Amino acid sequence: MMYDTIAAVSTPLGEGGIAVIRVSGEGALSEVEKLFHSKVKLTEADTHTIHYGHIVDPKTGERVEEVLVNVMRAPRSFTTEDVVEINTHGGMISIRKVMDLLLEQEIRPAEPGEFTKRAFLNGRIDLSQAEAVIDLIRSKSDRAFSVAMKQVQGHLSNKINALRHTLIETLAHIEVNIDYPEHDVEELTSAFIQEKCGQVKKEIEQLLKTASEGKILREGIVTAIVGRPNVGKSSLLNTLARDNKAIVTDIPGTTRDVIEEFVTINGIPLRLLDTAGIRETTDIVERLGVERSRSALLEADLILFVVNNNEPLHEDEREWMKEFVGRQVIVIVNKMDLPQHIDISELENTFGADAIVRMSAKEQEGVDALEQAISTLFFSGGIESGDLTYVSNVRHIALLKKALQALDDAIDASRQGIPIDMIQIDVRSAWEQLGEIIGDAVGDSLIDQIFSQFCLGK
Repeated sequence: MMYDTIAAVSTPLGEGGIAVIRVSGEGALSEVEKLFHSKVKLTEADTHTIHYGHIVDPKTGERVEEVLVNVMRAPRSFTTEDVVEINTHGGMISIRKVMDLLLEQEIRPAEPGEFTKRAFLNGRIDLSQAEAVIDLIRSKSDRAFSVAMKQVQGHLSNKINALRHTLIETLAHIEVNIDYPEHDVEELTSAFIQEKCGQVKKEIEQLLKTASEGKILREGIVTAIVGRPNVGKSSLLNTLARDNKAIVTDIPGTTRDVIEEFVTINGIPLRLLDTAGIRETTDIVERLGVERSRSALLEADLILFVVNNNEPLHEDEREWMKEFVGRQVIVIVNKMDLPQHIDISELENTFGADAIVRMSAKEQEGVDALEQAISTLFFSGGIESGDLTYVSNVRHIALLKKALQALDDAIDASRQGIPIDMIQIDVRSAWEQLGEIIGDAVGDSLIDQIFSQFCLGK
């Protein structure tokens, strides 16, 4: 299927070595050829070739840019359409001049994600693979990138298609028995439905077991670093970020706001929020920082509660301990390089010995123990690798849960002896829910919503 011709800058805007402008559609070759002066005509060029030349303003004859142009003919391109990629010098003026000339031809600006949307609509990829492209771009860790790459390559799609195939076999069996009831053996049909639906149910449950871990890899763990002023919160942030992101002094209350930083701990992305020390204060600026710290606590998936090894626990710290019970908490006993005056057993009695990590952020000691504690808390000690397919997309998770419920209903109905034409409704519902994951029979509004999340040029 061919659409009108679109163009967009596919590389980040700003100064750089090169910039890439992507053009796709029925007129990609002919329209760019009007601007491109070279020894080779683009309309006659072989697919997957690259050509040197200049972009020339057709009105004035002025050479605007020196470029390399890639030619990818349909259907051997990402969109399955004719695609031209113009490699220009990576400067804002260069990009603007070339784009202005392109848009003066029969070419319009691409919408966000329109190239990937065309790849989906033209059957190049399914919807789950298209959504994984976003995850690939936004990956914050090697593990998140690996999970997204597997989905782009079709690991999840293959699994979903296999499950749908099992369900369509079940539906076909039910249809035969509805059309030819005289040949139906009720006990055999019931056993067949329970076996096949049970197989699919087991596979979906396995996928859903990875959902929380996959979501963490996709979005990161929102982590609040909390503690009294001057216990070493900012030093901890700097240690984990391996940079001096926060000012570190001996003066309590130095951090006046929530400082945010993305780091990767043992393959797990963390969105670290270094909060202002929570205490009563008359300083209006520090008080605003304390309020923001309390807000950060509410949204946090993980609390790194930092206490000072060199001081006994304060009463306000004991109050926080009561508040933190039931939350995902790791207690960091910092400043282990100083003499111990804290009663660690009091912390262990509240949170358990496994939740206590001894560190010296100043000396950068104990980081490995913290990494292991986080892995244990969220991934039972580590992230599985190999062929495990992680489900990380919220939409996919919701559809899997609906399919699971439909299968439960079908199995229960079969055991209760409910007529198979009624059971068929639940089996078909499960098949349809799984189909929505890969984009089978989804509405235009959902497709538009998904691709609107993409950046321009992708």
